[in-house]
Amino acid sequence: MNKLREDLAIIQQWVKPNSQVLDLGCGEGTLLRYLQDSKNVRGYGLEIDDDKITACIRNGVNVIEQNLDNGLSNFRDNSIDTVIMTQALQAVQRPDLLLDEMLRIGKEAIVTFPNFGYWRTRFYLMLKGRMPMSETLPYNWYDTPNIHMCTFRDFEVLCRGKGIRILNKTVVDDQHKEHWRMQVWPAMLGEIAVYHITRR
Repeated sequence: MNKLREDLAIIQQWVKPNSQVLDLGCGEGTLLRYLQDSKNVRGYGLEIDDDKITACIRNGVNVIEQNLDNGLSNFRDNSIDTVIMTQALQAVQRPDLLLDEMLRIGKEAIVTFPNFGYWRTRFYLMLKGRMPMSETLPYNWYDTPNIHMCTFRDFEVLCRGKGIRILNKTVVDDQHKEHWRMQVWPAMLGEIAVYHITRR
């Protein structure tokens, strides 16, 4: 079994064995394959990229071709134990509505996204007066798929307004690794947020 990327290793700790999982924007199905093998998880990935769908099939992952901006109406209420979405929240048209959908169909959800409050991002804006580019945000402002950038506080305010409870949260760097200093000042030093949420 291949070693998981560190942020995915954090996520898998929050997924219960023998549960039902839906992975939104599942990529090549790496996380789902790991969960199937290590935790006897059953589930599906949703993906829009043809090459990644082919990779999922090769990896033995059930995958459905679906655009997240079209919603999740093909899934019943409370039909999934955990809905996962890594590094895609900022790229959908209405992240607020997609969060509602995730917690309509899932008892719990796990979400990751880049932190626009990261110190290098703030410094880049202050120094250059331009939208930042980095390994985590490798696009120009005009061709980026990231249309709704937010900070940790923005996300937590949205959760409070929607009655969403945060079960766990952590932050990682651009290499998807945890460091103690990021836990001390996550809003400034954390590059990628990892949240585990549920309805109140």
